[in-house]
Amino acid sequence: MLDLVILSFHFFLCFLISIVIWRAPKDVDSHSSSTGTVEMEPDGLILIGKEDDIKKLRRVTAKVNGREVVVFYHEGKFHAMDSRCYHEGGPLCLGEIEDINGQACIVCPWHKYKITLETGEGLYEGINPLEPSPTPQWRSKGVKQRIHKVTIDNGNVYVSPPDFSVSFDSDYFADKYKNGGELAMIK
Repeated sequence: MLDLVILSFHFFLCFLISIVIWRAPKDVDSHSSSTGTVEMEPDGLILIGKEDDIKKLRRVTAKVNGREVVVFYHEGKFHAMDSRCYHEGGPLCLGEIEDINGQACIVCPWHKYKITLETGEGLYEGINPLEPSPTPQWRSKGVKQRIHKVTIDNGNVYVSPPDFSVSFDSDYFADKYKNGGELAMIK
């Protein structure tokens, strides 16, 4: 009987928490960032934050017109891309950076998909069965993740707004979770 009461209380508590989360105001501010306020500059660039702050943090996320973008600082360079993995929307901001064939790659924490920071190419390890003794080699799936141009000016880091004349696989998840961010960060 006590187990039934505890279990009922647990479900009731979970129900209340879900109502609070559901009713909470959604982050629709296209000018918010984990580094502070993101502002649109007259030339169209979007201020993400101070260069020194981002160097210390190594990665930050920012909402750009409702779209979540992650900016990485890795080995002396800044990189920016859609923060949701092209495969199933995994949170790339939580991924590890690995060197694969001389290319810095973010590894999606959900399914371990590897994406180059420089170009947004999806990489996989495959073999050519026609080789006499096939050995796995890294191959490209093509550009799958939208990359955003980063500009450094006067100690500030800016991201260019995306060019939607070309579409990428990551656009699906960037659009699906635009503004609301309903996708759970852990899977």
